[in-house]
Amino acid sequence: QVQIAESGGGLVQPGGSLRLSCAASGFSLDYYAVGWFRQAPGKEREIIGCISGIDDSTDYADSAKGRSFIGRDNAKKSVYLQMNNLKDDDTAIYYCAIGDDSAFQSLDISDFDHWGQGTQVTVSS
Repeated sequence: QVQIAESGGGLVQPGGSLRLSCAASGFSLDYYAVGWFRQAPGKEREIIGCISGIDDSTDYADSAKGRSFIGRDNAKKSVYLQMNNLKDDDTAIYYCAIGDDSAFQSLDISDFDHWGQGTQVTVSS
């Protein structure tokens, strides 16, 4: 059974940073495209960015560029999302998901096959 899980959520002050991790159970994420998404209350799930399973290149939604960074933590066998200068409207449930290279090329939510349960991030003073 394919299982992936996010960790690292919590309460963050405005202007602060977060680092979330995505890890897999029983298999390696190394050759998968891994995407990060979020869903704020009352809004649709949206992509933040994705890392390629072929060459570890990254691509981001326009709204996330310059403030979000995705990478692989080889020591922890996980994929992280680093977001800086957080604002109140970054409050959301954050998800990771995996797919093949077509998912990385399209950044289309429907192309990601397996999803974690999500981790809550709340930005508030």
